[in-house]
Amino acid sequence: MRLSRFFMPILKEAPSDAQIVSHQLMLRAGMIKQEAAGIYAWLPLGLRVLNRIEQIVREEQERAGAIELLMPTLQLADLWRESGRYEAYGPEMLRITDRHERELLYGPTNEEMVTDIFRGFVKSYKSLPLNLFHIQWKFRDERRPRFGVMRGREFLMKDAYSFDIDEAAARKAYNRMFAAYLNTFARMGLKAVPMRADTGPIGGDLSHEFIVLAETGESQVFCDRRLVEMPPPGNDVDWDDLQGVFDERTSMYAATEEMHDAARFEAETPEADRLTARGIEVGHIFYFGTKYSAPMKAKVAGPDGKDTEVHMGSYGVGVSRLLGAIIEASHDESGIIWPDAVAPFDVVVINLRVSDEAVCVACEAAVEALEAAGKVVLYDDTDERPGGKFATADLIGVPWQLTIGPKGVAEGVVELKRRATGEKQTLSLDAALELLR
Repeated sequence: MRLSRFFMPILKEAPSDAQIVSHQLMLRAGMIKQEAAGIYAWLPLGLRVLNRIEQIVREEQERAGAIELLMPTLQLADLWRESGRYEAYGPEMLRITDRHERELLYGPTNEEMVTDIFRGFVKSYKSLPLNLFHIQWKFRDERRPRFGVMRGREFLMKDAYSFDIDEAAARKAYNRMFAAYLNTFARMGLKAVPMRADTGPIGGDLSHEFIVLAETGESQVFCDRRLVEMPPPGNDVDWDDLQGVFDERTSMYAATEEMHDAARFEAETPEADRLTARGIEVGHIFYFGTKYSAPMKAKVAGPDGKDTEVHMGSYGVGVSRLLGAIIEASHDESGIIWPDAVAPFDVVVINLRVSDEAVCVACEAAVEALEAAGKVVLYDDTDERPGGKFATADLIGVPWQLTIGPKGVAEGVVELKRRATGEKQTLSLDAALELLR
């Protein structure tokens, strides 16, 4: 992609109402544009990152056995009346009436709709276990939307829903999502700590939030330091027996400020391992048994031929929110530092003199070779001054910067910079390309 043809409206300064780093940098880097309070247009650079995050989430859900579908954004109010949540949910729900006076709502979550889909097609325990997920836009009418995509009103979410014959099977489904979330966030370069959480309006008796530690986090958290450094379960785990993974991580203290018990924290955690920090919620999982299947009559015939209400769980990841969380956890004074797996481009090739034919030829050759090797390349072929080009490359956070100028071409060398560390190397173009491959 040539930068001269790309749509990336860079701002020299963030608007004064952008209060946190991720909001400021996303606006400055031309990733989003606010259209209304808590509602954003995703510009090309931001959409590239959003798509990469979405794909990682999708792949890890499928690896854990979940099956993708797509549910609509608008839902019938009658479904929510069946579950008893329509009146209870509160003003965050956007209620709509169509031209035929049918009551609809813009879905903040999908427990009712997915239960309705399930009960319409699944009749036997032989079809279980089943986990259905989708990645869809949601709307919650926040009283005070703020912090950019971290607390918007419209947001992209992955929500999955498990259906099982009994509690024991449902808790195995819960453990699969628990492990899948740890793998998902690790792939994005994040260290997420599962913390026991309040079930809130979703309901149920078992719930965990996944918290990313960041100095600018929205809430205070307390945990055993060893949890932060614990590696993810990985892809070679036994997906049918993850109780050990769950027990290992839940045996150590970890709590948000709402659930914090200072006495327990001191009693259960060695002083050297007590960590108090700020955190950002990026995922939330729930087991709630028959909370929805009972009122909505979602039953299957069990092994004995008798109808039984299925046990359910739901599992959410804030896909759009993750962009903000990653930036909050990974930035410096110059801009964003994207982990390789989610970066909008793998490499930015910087042409220091677009009027020099030899430099342009070298840049074109580098771009062609990198793209042939499967790299996604941004080619800065603009006539901006070198200082401006370097500032833009640092701001947008592309992991590698390959700089080619007239002096280097004459000497047969280029400069390669790793954005995360700032380390620079001067080497031949072939050597640089080999390293990037």
